[in-house]
Amino acid sequence: QVQLVESGGGLVQPGGSLRLSCAASGITFDYTAIGWFRQGPGREREPVSCISLGDGSTYYSDSVKGRFAISGDYAQTTVYLQMNSLKPGDTDVYTCATGGAHLCGLGYSRPFVEYDYWGHGTRVNVSS
Repeated sequence: QVQLVESGGGLVQPGGSLRLSCAASGITFDYTAIGWFRQGPGREREPVSCISLGDGSTYYSDSVKGRFAISGDYAQTTVYLQMNSLKPGDTDVYTCATGGAHLCGLGYSRPFVEYDYWGHGTRVNVSS
């Protein structure tokens, strides 16, 4: 019974920071990838960042490199997305998703449709 619950979104001014949490249950952490996605302007959710929890390999989209950082807490089975220097263009619903470790590696994430489970999202609003 896999469950993912996102939290940490909210309203923040441009240049501010938020930390999103994805609390996972029912997964084997060491064999799992967890990714963060946002809708963007298209009809398919876009990968923002992911982590393959067995080896710690990560991916960041070009638009967030240098501003966001993903990490995993094994004790809490939770993945965090630290979001710094936020821009209005970061405004979106952020959804975490999980599946096999192969879905994420150094410098890549497979598309959202290839992940197996997902949460309901947390809203991030970057506005002055």
